[in-house]
Amino acid sequence: MQEYEKSISFDGRDIKLTTGLLAPQAGGAVLIQSGDTAVLITATRAPGREGMDFLPLIVDYEERLYAAGRIPGGFLRREGRPPEKAVLTSRLIDRPLRPLLPHWLRDDVQIVATTLSMDELVPPDVLAVTGASIAVILAKIPFFGPMAAVRVGLIGDDFIINPTFQEIEQGDLDLVVAGSLNGVVMVEAGANQLPEQDVIEAIDFGYEAVMDLIRAQQEMMQDLGLELVQEPEPSSNETIAQFVREQTAAAVKQVLTHYDFDKSSRDAALNELKISNLDSKLAELTEDDPIKLAVAEDSKAIAKAYKALTKELMRRQILEEGIRVDGRKLDQVRPISCRVGLLPSRVHGSGLFQRGLTQVLSIATLGTPGDAQELADDLHPEAQKRYLHHYNFPPYSVGETKPMRSPGRREIGHGALAERALMPVLPAQKDFPYVIRVVSEVISSNGSTSMGSVCGSTLALMDAGVPILKPVSGAAMGLIKEGEEVRILTDIQGIEDFLGDMDFKVAGTDTGITALQMDMKITGLSLPTIAKAIEQARPARLHILEKMLATLAQPRSQLSPFAPRLLTLKIDPEFIGLVIGPGGKTIKGITEQTGAKIDIEDDGTVTISAVDGEKAQKAKKIVANMTRKLNEGDVYVGRVTRIIDIGAFVEVLPGKEGMVHISQLAEGRVARVEDELALGDEVVVKVRGL
Repeated sequence: MQEYEKSISFDGRDIKLTTGLLAPQAGGAVLIQSGDTAVLITATRAPGREGMDFLPLIVDYEERLYAAGRIPGGFLRREGRPPEKAVLTSRLIDRPLRPLLPHWLRDDVQIVATTLSMDELVPPDVLAVTGASIAVILAKIPFFGPMAAVRVGLIGDDFIINPTFQEIEQGDLDLVVAGSLNGVVMVEAGANQLPEQDVIEAIDFGYEAVMDLIRAQQEMMQDLGLELVQEPEPSSNETIAQFVREQTAAAVKQVLTHYDFDKSSRDAALNELKISNLDSKLAELTEDDPIKLAVAEDSKAIAKAYKALTKELMRRQILEEGIRVDGRKLDQVRPISCRVGLLPSRVHGSGLFQRGLTQVLSIATLGTPGDAQELADDLHPEAQKRYLHHYNFPPYSVGETKPMRSPGRREIGHGALAERALMPVLPAQKDFPYVIRVVSEVISSNGSTSMGSVCGSTLALMDAGVPILKPVSGAAMGLIKEGEEVRILTDIQGIEDFLGDMDFKVAGTDTGITALQMDMKITGLSLPTIAKAIEQARPARLHILEKMLATLAQPRSQLSPFAPRLLTLKIDPEFIGLVIGPGGKTIKGITEQTGAKIDIEDDGTVTISAVDGEKAQKAKKIVANMTRKLNEGDVYVGRVTRIIDIGAFVEVLPGKEGMVHISQLAEGRVARVEDELALGDEVVVKVRGL
């Protein structure tokens, strides 16, 4: 392909697309640039593997520290495991792209986005999302695109497109909107308790910019003579579908309207129906029966048809009757229960939140400034994190068994969403200098565990005595859409997420929204429908919040007796070396003497921590005395440390001593210093000069 360039401008910020220059053996490749940030995105398609029954899409976002002119740390001095931000960016690319690829596609598709250069102004993530769309088009992969993404910031009362890192930090909104010609495909947002209407307007503002990027891609396709590849959907076996319908439709509908069934009972009943009504009937058929022959060609045909029938009946029940499989109305929240202080006080704070069969236990731990997470090998300008939220999803939570490994992308993504939801309500560091870690253990799962984590973590923080500005709750909204008929579901459970068209998580306080995450399974959603989902989530959030506050109305006034006590003081930065001492000898000595931990920042802020408050006070006094400046005329009680012929040295503060001349030891003449003083004597002295 010949080299091709195209530029698009947003409020004076240009985005440049270059194709035909790099990665000629990839299926499709584009270099997308804005400012000094440049990302190479490739898309490659390979023949499918035998037995694959899902779309095998792989998205990898690769950070290279050379992009910022840095060399990686560690022994190997090369990039290793992807940092959390890279994992989240991979998910950000995957989530709007996946619903726009045909669900029947079984070929391997891989998207690789590599940041080649990055300045401190332009985040590369939204560039990579748009670049993925272009790369897929160039690779001639079947695609319901084009697709694009932009970031929307809010500075004062003004929305801005693709804000800089600094503008994101200073603003009240960090919103990513991705969309296609059919509407919005994905939303990801963190907000500072913004009203619902402001968020809706921001999504609308962002989608207008998305359409500009889509039009630019269409112009590029026209210039290059490209067309979207539209491969036909493989035809389903109508004989199998009819057989499954005749044998099970009435019984499946009966199970779906058995509102007393919980998740496990419903799953067991549906599985039993398949065995008794389908597998047994299939075994009775002769070998030359058309159904038996069709199953011989596709061993999964019966299972696929049964799943499709279950999905159809569940969705029809919601659309026609407005009743869900557990008997709830469309806007009804499942029963809620909350508990705090479930674990002993050695755990600094704990909260148990249960909504239906979804149960999350969150544990809060308070640490010292030295416990902050360093982000050294990360292209993001943020140097460290003082709030950490981790999410664990063990297999027993859904009644399964499988090996437990390190957190996957889903766990990292859900933890980041809960973290983002709670960040706006955390106290300022100067008011509460603790590093905070919350771990959400999903004990039982039946939908909306990320929002359950937000609720449980709010309770855990309050139980730990963290003075959060306001409590945060969250709800997951769903969607059933058939043609022009649309039903929005409040507080979706597992089957509604699995068989529905949308998973829209909304978290916030009674004032406004703090986090959003919307993922689609269809090719786009109109803004009025999104607005309705956001508005319908508010009464659900407030209902959940009411249940939470009935359990614990406000943060506890005291910390756990096992939480560290932090004391802070400010010293002149010129004394930092004195406190640390050669090779850290002095600061280690203070720690050994008092049992307190000491952290010193470059600006001279000293944080002293110990579980025993008296130990912290003792260490604070030592540091304060070491760094106190002597003033002429000050009087001290000091200790004699050395004696020489002409006088004695007296230590008045740790590390600070002065000499008392022999002529000042008594009113009369003193022949020998030893006649008046001995080593270790305490004496009252006055500073005569510095």
